Amino acid sequence: MFRAAFVGRSRELEVLDHLWGSNKATLLILYGRRRVGKTRLLTHWLQQNPDRGLYWVAEPSSALSQLRSFSQALMSFIDPEVEIPVDFTFASWELAFRQLALYAQNRRVALFIDEVTYVIDVNPEFVGVLQKVWDRWLSNSNLMLALAGSQMGLMRQHLLDYDAPLYGRAATQMQLPPLPYGTTREYFPNYSAEERVKLYAMWGGVPAYWERVDANLSILENLRRNILPAHSWMIDESRILLQDFITDLHNYVGILRAIAEGQQSMSDISARTGLSSSKASFYLSVLRDTGFVVRDVPISQRHADSRRGRYSVTDPYLRFFYRFMSAYQSKLALGQMDEMLRFIQAELPAFIGDNTWPELCREWVLRASDQEQLPLPVEAVGSEWTKNQMIDVVGISEVERSLVLGDCFWQDEPVGPEAIENLMQKTSLMVSKSAAPWSVYYILFSANGWTPAAHQLAAELTNDSPANKRKRWKTVGVRLVDLAELDKDLVRWST
Repeated sequence: MFRAAFVGRSRELEVLDHLWGSNKATLLILYGRRRVGKTRLLTHWLQQNPDRGLYWVAEPSSALSQLRSFSQALMSFIDPEVEIPVDFTFASWELAFRQLALYAQNRRVALFIDEVTYVIDVNPEFVGVLQKVWDRWLSNSNLMLALAGSQMGLMRQHLLDYDAPLYGRAATQMQLPPLPYGTTREYFPNYSAEERVKLYAMWGGVPAYWERVDANLSILENLRRNILPAHSWMIDESRILLQDFITDLHNYVGILRAIAEGQQSMSDISARTGLSSSKASFYLSVLRDTGFVVRDVPISQRHADSRRGRYSVTDPYLRFFYRFMSAYQSKLALGQMDEMLRFIQAELPAFIGDNTWPELCREWVLRASDQEQLPLPVEAVGSEWTKNQMIDVVGISEVERSLVLGDCFWQDEPVGPEAIENLMQKTSLMVSKSAAPWSVYYILFSANGWTPAAHQLAAELTNDSPANKRKRWKTVGVRLVDLAELDKDLVRWST
């Protein structure tokens, strides 16, 4: 497995540096989906700051084995010159932590406990003991303590929820997100922007998945190699991710497949799965709690209980798996993959055009606003739709009455001026009939650029153009963005 240099995470490293620089005991709770890079973040920080602390990762073993492993790691850290007996262990976690508190009285010490949910799973009283020790001894020491875990159900119950024993004691609760698309170029400098978008559509921003990619091969060839029976992690991963939250996967898998295949409304999901609306609603609420599924509403109705809500799979790997691979698992187990690969090759452009590309375009608008690269202010970014019409990208500031509207095209040929005209005709979806006019800026995104006629029309639609004679809005301008520009900007803005 290829292991690239550490990339991204500048803000997270800054948080760790800030916690280390404190002159008092600090507690960090670090959580996030599996494989997202929690371990790599903690170990990288320690490697950059040698001799500052101890990293210990729990294993799914017995309570006694875990305590013995931690006890020996702690004593080896406190006194590296002493040979620790192989059977040495503190009698309890309380005594181990009291020894740590004593050691950290007069020196700054970092302790990172990774996969802490393995400890909680076999010893539910662990967090209560830690709370007691924290309140009595550790909070008065010079310790920087980080607890990290992936099993989100246990993390919430024991560490994050309001009634969790350690609630209110953590200086920081940090949910580690996947890496943004913009970091792909540093990780895969030899891939084109188009190849990196394909990669992101399949594996998202999960570093552990990226490390399985051979940059000397095409993305589709990497996919083929990663679904061989000897490397079937892509098949197993979907089950492993969901089992952190769900035990009986059957109906949940059916719903995820339905959403990934395009059934996004409650009625369509119910019809596709054969579940009643009440049962589908229950399963969807659980999936929303996992963070792998969201219910989006038109941005104009984000403050209301909209009936036009639609569900989407947010995790790129799960979305790709349930769209293309889930139905072929029996054949894949026998090494029969050609039919699936042909299907993916044929349908991947449409899949990217419906999912990954619009998401990257919305990210571009959000980051461009933060970088003051837009002529109008933006407070929120989303999309707008009715039964018959869709605007892929909408940035809005209700206070300033400004709109940034955009459509996205992932196709092989340059896009012509009709795309601009169609987008402008949809402006009325967002502009109310109130007296005060809105200011509207149009941004259109085409992966393979624009025709000369499109560029000419965009240049003509300025503040002085006839389009500004409308009463309900005025056109501030039109901007045309291609993949090369979007890629360059997201790379620059993601550092």
